[in-house]
Amino acid sequence: MSFESGPAPRAKAWLAVAKCVGTSALMLARRQVHLPAGNVGRMLRFADGSAARVYRETAVGRPPAAEPCVLVVTFTLRLVRGRAHRLFEAESLLNTPLFVGFPGFVSKLWCAHDTFGAYRGLYEWDGAEQARRYAAALWRVLELVSVPGSISFKILPGLHRDEALADPARMRLAAHPEHAWWRLLPAA
Repeated sequence: MSFESGPAPRAKAWLAVAKCVGTSALMLARRQVHLPAGNVGRMLRFADGSAARVYRETAVGRPPAAEPCVLVVTFTLRLVRGRAHRLFEAESLLNTPLFVGFPGFVSKLWCAHDTFGAYRGLYEWDGAEQARRYAAALWRVLELVSVPGSISFKILPGLHRDEALADPARMRLAAHPEHAWWRLLPAA
């Protein structure tokens, strides 16, 4: 079973983001947000033929997910080329309050622009519906800076992100190969 959908209504999305920012501020003040280095630099290959480098990991101090799911988000930035990608990677740390305070957030791998120019976030979430609500709200933030039509997300319930990294075959679903932009492949 997987979840895919589009954006939340604008008012609902922006209210959710505002609540998240408030919660995130408290979490940051309490030092509950961490930047582990273990996956930074790792190259991830995807079933659409692309590859991306993990440039940051963000995690929160919390018990393990009771209802784990993997959320993969992709988008292509508008007007960002060449060295501007490195600037975005540095600046994107400032986006942390836009997601860590959403209910159910566990961790995120930030994937640099891939061989096709798309960025990805590879998340672990506690609860597929919580992940869907986040992704639908995030859509409204991303649409401000993304190429129209480039935003997508995929939710894979019942799977921890680290399980998917260790054994990418666990991400396989009955899906058309051309729609498998979200599926990890084993390391080369």
